[in-house]
Amino acid sequence: QVQLVESGGGLVQAGGSLRLSCAASGRTFSSYIMGWFRQAPGKEREFVAAINQRTGSIWYADSLKGRFTISRDNAKNTVYLQMNILKPEDTAVYYCAADQYYSSDYYLREKYDYWGQGTQVTVSS
Repeated sequence: QVQLVESGGGLVQAGGSLRLSCAASGRTFSSYIMGWFRQAPGKEREFVAAINQRTGSIWYADSLKGRFTISRDNAKNTVYLQMNILKPEDTAVYYCAADQYYSSDYYLREKYDYWGQGTQVTVSS
């Protein structure tokens, strides 16, 4: 089992930045695929970014490249999501997710076995 706890959400003005953290505990963390997803009111949960803990490979949703950065600190069992130049349309609940194995469908929420409780990000205009 893996337990995931997100933090770092909040209210920020458009153009500002936030850094989300996802602290993992439980089974071996360094071999997992870690992902960030988000869900806005009335919308489907969508892929934001993912990182292969073992190889360091990183993937982003095309629309977020250049503004969002995913990173990891294996010593702290923590994954981060740095979000810059935030826009009102980035408002959503952001979720951390983990899966034990890499596969090419890392962008699908159905792939992930473990989820955090989510953290709210609100961007005001």
